[in-house]
Amino acid sequence: MRDIFTAELTALGEDLVSMSRLVETAIASAGTALLTQDLSLAESVIADDHTIDAMERDLDERCVQLIAQQQPVARDLRIIVAGLRMSASLERMGDLARHIAEVARLRYPSKAVPAELEATFTGMHQAAALVAQKVTTVIDTLDLDLAAEIEKDDDELDRLLADTFAATAADNCPFEGAAVVDVTLLARYFERFGDHGVSVARRVVYLVTGEVADHHRAH
Repeated sequence: MRDIFTAELTALGEDLVSMSRLVETAIASAGTALLTQDLSLAESVIADDHTIDAMERDLDERCVQLIAQQQPVARDLRIIVAGLRMSASLERMGDLARHIAEVARLRYPSKAVPAELEATFTGMHQAAALVAQKVTTVIDTLDLDLAAEIEKDDDELDRLLADTFAATAADNCPFEGAAVVDVTLLARYFERFGDHGVSVARRVVYLVTGEVADHHRAH
């Protein structure tokens, strides 16, 4: 029985890595679609999000079954609880990538991002993609140093979010109402993506050390 349980825990970790790779692809494609007006790429992100959602449902069901059937304790229980929380964060990251792609599709063939803020959103795209890549590696390797790096990468997204708010709130803001709404939503989607990446990183720290962070930036 123990061998079967260990195999199920291993499979859980492998599927979390697979789910995270899908999120990597989603945010990379969504940001590219946004910045290049690539309609087909935006639509692929939107269509593929159901796969991430289905993986979360499957992982959650398996975690609940493991708790009910095996009554795990100590590190085994931490693995399962962390898996539940990480799958929820990854699913939300996939949703945020989809939201970005939906804005890109809504404004096609125009650009949702004004030219004045293109550099800012290019930076957001790059930072979010980096967070996604590191999240996958952290889940796979349980590298605590890399988990700490994700928090720093998220700080860059927070800084860029502040830049967009400053630009849209300025007295001489050149953007019309719809553009202000788009920019505000898009910046928030990227920033929340980073927050959920931090949440996953902190769950890995909990899994390895048993220590819970004092506060959480993703809800």
